[in-house]
Amino acid sequence: MKWLNFPAWLPENVSTFGQGVDNLFVLIYWVTSIVFLAVMAVLIVFIVKYRFQEGRKAEYIEGSTTLEIVWTAATTVIVFALAMLSLPQWNRIKFPSQFPGNPGAVVQVNGKQFNWDMTYPGPDGEWGTDDDLQLENQLHVPVNEVVHIRLTADDVIHSFFVPQLRLKQDALPGRFINMWFEATKPGTYEIPCAELCGFGHSGMLGYLTVHTAEDYEAWKNERWTE
Repeated sequence: MKWLNFPAWLPENVSTFGQGVDNLFVLIYWVTSIVFLAVMAVLIVFIVKYRFQEGRKAEYIEGSTTLEIVWTAATTVIVFALAMLSLPQWNRIKFPSQFPGNPGAVVQVNGKQFNWDMTYPGPDGEWGTDDDLQLENQLHVPVNEVVHIRLTADDVIHSFFVPQLRLKQDALPGRFINMWFEATKPGTYEIPCAELCGFGHSGMLGYLTVHTAEDYEAWKNERWTE
């Protein structure tokens, strides 16, 4: 459906759950656009109808309880419907109990002023041991495989954001937050910090590299044998 690709200014989607996020975005966009146009149309009508005219007396109009109930109820129904449509997608993306299993990579991401530290557990599967692989501002994952992220922060609130994945999550000091994604296209994508985190915020930029399966295995073997 071509209309689902609107608006065209959205970055390319390379995530398995990205299309669902885009569909919700477009739906909310159309709902708010229609409401905006309706409000502007009524405003213009009122400006013309009640404009100043020589000799015309002012009218004192009382509010309409019925009209207020109608637009309050309509707003409630629309917001509730959007919430119900968003809930399954939200649960799928945010609730660890619904994350896909068998990840092709598990990485701990630590935000700090002003870098992203990436830690891959070694063969023992534990973080904080001598065989961990630690990288700065470089996240490498295989394409078409689930990736689990363990997100935290050292100092202040940061925000891990990859627009092409439709993935955004605040990183909080002293807390680990689980995320997941599955990239569908090899390439390199920016990981900016989307939370104002200090003087060097604008320079806090990491990179996600999505490899083919063969390239990812070669990259892992090279890194762990260095």
